[in-house]
Amino acid sequence: MAMLIKENKHTWQEGIAKNITFIVTKDCQLACKYCYLVGKNSKERMSWEIAKQTIDYILDHEEDMREGSVIYDFIGGEPFLEIELIDKICDYLKTEMFIRDHHWFNSYRFSFSTNGINYHTDKVQKFIKKNRDHLSIGITIDGTKVKHDLNRIYKGEGEERGSYKDVVRNIPLWLEQFPRAGTKVTISSADIPYIKDSVLHLYSLGIHEVNINCVFEDVWKEGDDKLFEEQLMQLADAIIESGYYMDYACSFFSENIGKPLDKELQNNNWCGAGRMLSVDAEGNFYPCTRFAQYSLRSKKALMIGNVRDGIDKNRLRPFLTLDRCTQSKPECIDCEVASGCAWCQGENYDAAETPTIYQRATAICLMHKARVRANNYYWNKLFRKLELEGEREDYEANKPKSNPVIC
Repeated sequence: MAMLIKENKHTWQEGIAKNITFIVTKDCQLACKYCYLVGKNSKERMSWEIAKQTIDYILDHEEDMREGSVIYDFIGGEPFLEIELIDKICDYLKTEMFIRDHHWFNSYRFSFSTNGINYHTDKVQKFIKKNRDHLSIGITIDGTKVKHDLNRIYKGEGEERGSYKDVVRNIPLWLEQFPRAGTKVTISSADIPYIKDSVLHLYSLGIHEVNINCVFEDVWKEGDDKLFEEQLMQLADAIIESGYYMDYACSFFSENIGKPLDKELQNNNWCGAGRMLSVDAEGNFYPCTRFAQYSLRSKKALMIGNVRDGIDKNRLRPFLTLDRCTQSKPECIDCEVASGCAWCQGENYDAAETPTIYQRATAICLMHKARVRANNYYWNKLFRKLELEGEREDYEANKPKSNPVIC
């Protein structure tokens, strides 16, 4: 029997890698309707001088960053708009880590989430060829043409023009180079009706791992949770009846969600804000990209230092005290389906009544509960099928380790 793949795979060096993000540009070809980056613009681009200062600071402070591995993440806007700068950054990082005999030299990764429009260009392909063994690249394609073009539209055009055809043409090349790569799909209120068809469409393109989540912002309308549940149940039927569970994954379905919290999990924070480091075009440091000004609707940027003065550990300290209990109301802690209910630290800050990081945003509460109901339906149906076909024992012996995912 083939390995049953139901959960999304663990990320590279998960839990032991330092994540360092370079905001190389705030520009993008697209103006996605659900994008949390409300301050995108074409003016704020990272210079080589700021990039070099950042690298020197990071590598000069090896004693403060003792994680066994590192993920250098490049974002925008659209990071591949700055591929020449990124290429220079990566060359310098590799050279300096070698010269310094840095403990990250043999354990590093360059990570990208791209809209895929420029993926085929000569400069991007040359970069990929040079760094192939140390790359993670995800292309964002939202599903069917209808769903994708509903939100992922080109900016600055009088009539909305979707980007589906310009992205999908690069999927075969991407999958040839990264056969097990996953895509990221975002769900907002308007596109709930397209969830089932979109996941199945992505499978048909050869994408085996679909990481899909609801936006954390308060955009949900009355009845959205019911529609969401219906779509997920229809998707569950299609995955099980067609046997997709054998070799395809959708992060909406996880064995680890929808249970009361284990006591030890109450001391965990959902995200890595504070343990990560993000730097913008001005050389300002943030605990996560979501605390940069272009990510915030109503709050001021929350910086923890800069390339000139370094990290201010007093500003960083509050993030290191974050856990589920310091942010959540009692009803969230005591909720019978609390496990797997996620949050974004930056959205917590942006949506809070005061400038605090200790107030949890709960806009996805009903959506999480709907997901749990559909998730229970999925696993009950799958296990009944496996038992009828005599494959349950085989499944239990071979199932991959699960990994909770966001709503």
